Amino acid sequence: MKIVFTPDWFLSGDVFVEIFSFAILFLFFVLSIRSYKLTKNKNSFYLGLGFMLIALAELATILTKLVLYYDFYTIAIPNIGNFIVEQQIINSTDIFYFTGFFFHKLFTLIGFYLIYRLTSKEKLSGDILLVLFFITVSTLFSNTFYYLFHLIALILLFLIINNYGKIYKKNKSTNTKILIIAFSILTLSQMIFLISKVKFLYVVAQLNQLISYMILLILIIRILKLPNSHVYNP
Repeated sequence: MKIVFTPDWFLSGDVFVEIFSFAILFLFFVLSIRSYKLTKNKNSFYLGLGFMLIALAELATILTKLVLYYDFYTIAIPNIGNFIVEQQIINSTDIFYFTGFFFHKLFTLIGFYLIYRLTSKEKLSGDILLVLFFITVSTLFSNTFYYLFHLIALILLFLIINNYGKIYKKNKSTNTKILIIAFSILTLSQMIFLISKVKFLYVVAQLNQLISYMILLILIIRILKLPNSHVYNP
Protein backbone atom coordinates (compact mmCIF):
# COMPACT_ATOMS: atom_id res chain seq x y z
CA MET A 1 0.00 0.00 0.00
CA LYS A 2 1.41 3.38 -1.04
CA ILE A 3 1.41 6.36 1.29
CA VAL A 4 0.86 9.38 -0.95
CA PHE A 5 -0.81 12.55 0.29
CA THR A 6 -0.67 14.49 -2.97
CA PRO A 7 -4.09 15.70 -4.22
CA ASP A 8 -4.86 14.64 -7.79
CA TRP A 9 -4.94 18.26 -8.99
CA PHE A 10 -1.40 18.83 -7.70
CA LEU A 11 0.32 15.84 -9.33
CA SER A 12 2.03 17.83 -12.09
CA GLY A 13 2.91 20.65 -9.68
CA ASP A 14 4.40 18.13 -7.27
CA VAL A 15 6.75 16.77 -9.92
CA PHE A 16 7.64 20.32 -11.03
CA VAL A 17 8.70 21.24 -7.47
CA GLU A 18 10.95 18.18 -7.32
CA ILE A 19 12.54 18.92 -10.72
CA PHE A 20 13.16 22.56 -9.78
CA SER A 21 14.63 21.47 -6.44
CA PHE A 22 16.97 18.99 -8.14
CA ALA A 23 18.20 21.63 -10.61
CA ILE A 24 18.96 24.18 -7.87
CA LEU A 25 20.66 21.65 -5.60
CA PHE A 26 22.80 20.33 -8.45
CA LEU A 27 23.79 23.88 -9.45
CA PHE A 28 24.71 24.60 -5.82
CA PHE A 29 26.92 21.49 -5.88
CA VAL A 30 28.67 22.73 -9.05
CA LEU A 31 29.31 26.15 -7.47
CA SER A 32 30.64 24.53 -4.30
CA ILE A 33 33.11 22.46 -6.30
CA ARG A 34 34.15 25.57 -8.23
CA SER A 35 34.67 27.39 -4.95
CA TYR A 36 36.75 24.46 -3.65
CA LYS A 37 38.98 24.56 -6.73
CA LEU A 38 39.55 28.30 -6.29
CA THR A 39 40.09 28.39 -2.53
CA LYS A 40 41.15 24.79 -1.75
CA ASN A 41 38.76 25.01 1.20
CA LYS A 42 37.63 21.45 1.94
CA ASN A 43 34.53 22.80 3.67
CA SER A 44 33.25 24.00 0.30
CA PHE A 45 33.77 20.50 -1.10
CA TYR A 46 31.87 18.81 1.75
CA LEU A 47 29.09 21.39 1.59
CA GLY A 48 28.75 20.66 -2.13
CA LEU A 49 28.75 16.93 -1.44
CA GLY A 50 25.94 17.38 1.09
CA PHE A 51 23.82 19.28 -1.42
CA MET A 52 24.66 16.75 -4.14
CA LEU A 53 23.30 13.93 -1.96
CA ILE A 54 20.09 15.89 -1.44
CA ALA A 55 19.95 16.50 -5.21
CA LEU A 56 20.24 12.74 -5.82
CA ALA A 57 17.45 12.27 -3.29
CA GLU A 58 15.26 14.62 -5.33
CA LEU A 59 16.17 12.75 -8.53
CA ALA A 60 15.13 9.46 -6.91
CA THR A 61 11.76 10.86 -5.90
CA ILE A 62 11.23 12.41 -9.36
CA LEU A 63 11.65 9.02 -11.05
CA THR A 64 9.46 7.35 -8.43
CA LYS A 65 6.65 9.88 -8.71
CA LEU A 66 6.67 9.77 -12.51
CA VAL A 67 6.03 6.02 -12.37
CA LEU A 68 3.58 6.34 -9.48
CA TYR A 69 1.54 9.26 -10.82
CA TYR A 70 1.52 8.50 -14.52
CA ASP A 71 1.39 4.68 -14.35
CA PHE A 72 3.96 4.01 -17.06
CA TYR A 73 3.68 0.27 -16.53
CA THR A 74 0.02 0.26 -17.50
CA ILE A 75 0.67 2.49 -20.50
CA ALA A 76 3.61 0.44 -21.75
CA ILE A 77 2.00 -3.00 -21.40
CA PRO A 78 -1.32 -3.78 -23.14
CA ASN A 79 -4.17 -5.41 -21.24
CA ILE A 80 -4.06 -9.10 -22.19
CA GLY A 81 -6.47 -10.25 -19.51
CA ASN A 82 -3.84 -12.19 -17.65
CA PHE A 83 -4.14 -11.70 -13.90
CA ILE A 84 -0.69 -13.16 -13.23
CA VAL A 85 0.98 -10.62 -15.50
CA GLU A 86 -1.02 -7.76 -13.96
CA GLN A 87 -0.03 -8.93 -10.48
CA GLN A 88 3.63 -8.98 -11.50
CA ILE A 89 3.31 -5.42 -12.84
CA ILE A 90 1.79 -4.26 -9.56
CA ASN A 91 4.54 -5.95 -7.58
CA SER A 92 7.19 -4.36 -9.80
CA THR A 93 5.64 -0.94 -9.26
CA ASP A 94 5.58 -1.48 -5.49
CA ILE A 95 9.26 -2.50 -5.49
CA PHE A 96 10.16 0.58 -7.52
CA TYR A 97 8.08 2.75 -5.17
CA PHE A 98 9.72 1.53 -1.96
CA THR A 99 13.21 1.54 -3.48
CA GLY A 100 12.85 5.05 -4.90
CA PHE A 101 11.55 6.62 -1.73
CA PHE A 102 14.06 4.68 0.37
CA PHE A 103 16.96 6.29 -1.49
CA HIS A 104 15.20 9.67 -1.38
CA LYS A 105 15.00 9.55 2.40
CA LEU A 106 18.44 7.99 2.86
CA PHE A 107 20.32 10.51 0.68
CA THR A 108 18.38 13.45 2.16
CA LEU A 109 19.21 12.54 5.75
CA ILE A 110 22.87 11.79 4.97
CA GLY A 111 23.11 15.11 3.09
CA PHE A 112 21.62 17.05 6.02
CA TYR A 113 23.89 15.23 8.46
CA LEU A 114 26.98 16.04 6.41
CA ILE A 115 26.03 19.72 6.28
CA TYR A 116 25.40 19.69 10.04
CA ARG A 117 28.76 18.10 10.85
CA LEU A 118 30.49 20.52 8.49
CA THR A 119 29.18 23.49 10.47
CA SER A 120 29.84 21.95 13.89
CA LYS A 121 33.09 22.31 15.79
CA GLU A 122 33.59 18.56 15.93
CA LYS A 123 35.57 16.94 13.14
CA LEU A 124 34.17 14.10 11.04
CA SER A 125 35.25 10.94 12.84
CA GLY A 126 34.62 7.21 13.11
CA ASP A 127 31.22 7.69 14.71
CA ILE A 128 29.90 8.63 11.26
CA LEU A 129 29.53 4.89 10.54
CA LEU A 130 27.26 4.53 13.56
CA VAL A 131 25.22 7.54 12.47
CA LEU A 132 24.91 6.19 8.92
CA PHE A 133 23.69 2.87 10.34
CA PHE A 134 21.10 4.68 12.46
CA ILE A 135 19.96 6.75 9.48
CA THR A 136 19.64 3.64 7.28
CA VAL A 137 17.60 1.73 9.88
CA SER A 138 15.41 4.79 10.51
CA THR A 139 14.83 5.14 6.76
CA LEU A 140 13.70 1.52 6.53
CA PHE A 141 11.24 2.00 9.38
CA SER A 142 9.96 5.24 7.87
CA ASN A 143 8.18 3.20 5.18
CA THR A 144 5.83 2.11 7.96
CA PHE A 145 6.02 5.26 10.10
CA TYR A 146 6.10 8.02 7.48
CA TYR A 147 6.60 10.78 10.04
CA LEU A 148 9.91 9.31 11.28
CA PHE A 149 11.84 10.60 8.25
CA HIS A 150 10.42 14.12 8.58
CA LEU A 151 11.10 14.15 12.32
CA ILE A 152 14.78 13.24 11.87
CA ALA A 153 15.12 15.73 9.00
CA LEU A 154 13.54 18.39 11.23
CA ILE A 155 16.04 17.74 14.04
CA LEU A 156 19.01 17.90 11.64
CA LEU A 157 17.73 21.14 10.11
CA PHE A 158 17.37 22.72 13.57
CA LEU A 159 20.99 21.75 14.30
CA ILE A 160 22.15 23.18 10.95
CA ILE A 161 20.35 26.48 11.55
CA ASN A 162 21.80 26.71 15.05
CA ASN A 163 25.35 26.18 13.72
CA TYR A 164 24.95 28.63 10.86
CA GLY A 165 23.53 31.14 13.35
CA LYS A 166 26.76 30.95 15.32
CA ILE A 167 28.77 31.36 12.12
CA TYR A 168 26.71 34.40 11.11
CA LYS A 169 27.38 36.09 14.45
CA LYS A 170 31.08 35.91 13.64
CA ASN A 171 31.22 36.77 9.94
CA LYS A 172 28.00 38.77 9.34
CA SER A 173 28.10 37.34 5.82
CA THR A 174 25.07 37.94 3.61
CA ASN A 175 25.59 34.51 2.04
CA THR A 176 25.36 32.87 5.45
CA LYS A 177 22.22 34.87 6.24
CA ILE A 178 20.57 33.75 3.00
CA LEU A 179 21.45 30.13 3.77
CA ILE A 180 19.87 30.46 7.22
CA ILE A 181 16.67 31.85 5.69
CA ALA A 182 16.54 29.03 3.12
CA PHE A 183 17.11 26.34 5.76
CA SER A 184 14.53 27.97 8.06
CA ILE A 185 11.82 27.79 5.40
CA LEU A 186 12.87 24.23 4.60
CA THR A 187 12.50 23.44 8.30
CA LEU A 188 8.99 24.85 8.24
CA SER A 189 8.13 22.59 5.32
CA GLN A 190 9.31 19.54 7.29
CA MET A 191 7.13 20.60 10.22
CA ILE A 192 4.13 20.76 7.91
CA PHE A 193 5.02 17.41 6.31
CA LEU A 194 4.65 15.85 9.77
CA ILE A 195 0.90 16.56 9.61
CA SER A 196 0.55 16.19 5.85
CA LYS A 197 -2.11 13.49 6.04
CA VAL A 198 -4.34 16.47 5.31
CA LYS A 199 -3.71 16.76 1.57
CA PHE A 200 -3.94 20.55 1.54
CA LEU A 201 -1.09 20.72 4.06
CA TYR A 202 1.04 18.53 1.81
CA VAL A 203 0.68 21.14 -0.93
CA VAL A 204 1.59 23.92 1.53
CA ALA A 205 4.69 21.97 2.60
CA GLN A 206 5.79 21.45 -1.00
CA LEU A 207 5.30 25.14 -1.80
CA ASN A 208 7.38 26.06 1.25
CA GLN A 209 10.10 23.74 -0.01
CA LEU A 210 9.87 25.45 -3.40
CA ILE A 211 10.32 28.86 -1.76
CA SER A 212 13.37 27.65 0.18
CA TYR A 213 15.07 26.49 -3.02
CA MET A 214 14.12 29.72 -4.79
CA ILE A 215 16.04 31.52 -2.04
CA LEU A 216 18.99 29.21 -2.73
CA LEU A 217 18.67 30.27 -6.37
CA ILE A 218 19.00 33.91 -5.24
CA LEU A 219 22.18 32.93 -3.39
CA ILE A 220 23.51 31.21 -6.51
CA ILE A 221 22.84 34.31 -8.62
CA ARG A 222 24.57 36.45 -5.99
CA ILE A 223 27.64 34.18 -6.03
CA LEU A 224 27.81 34.28 -9.82
CA LYS A 225 27.59 38.09 -9.88
CA LEU A 226 30.15 38.68 -7.13
CA PRO A 227 33.56 37.18 -8.04
CA ASN A 228 34.83 37.24 -4.45
CA SER A 229 31.67 35.69 -3.04
CA HIS A 230 31.98 32.05 -2.00
CA VAL A 231 29.52 29.30 -1.06
CA TYR A 232 31.10 28.57 2.29
CA ASN A 233 32.44 31.54 4.22
CA PRO A 234 32.69 30.78 7.96
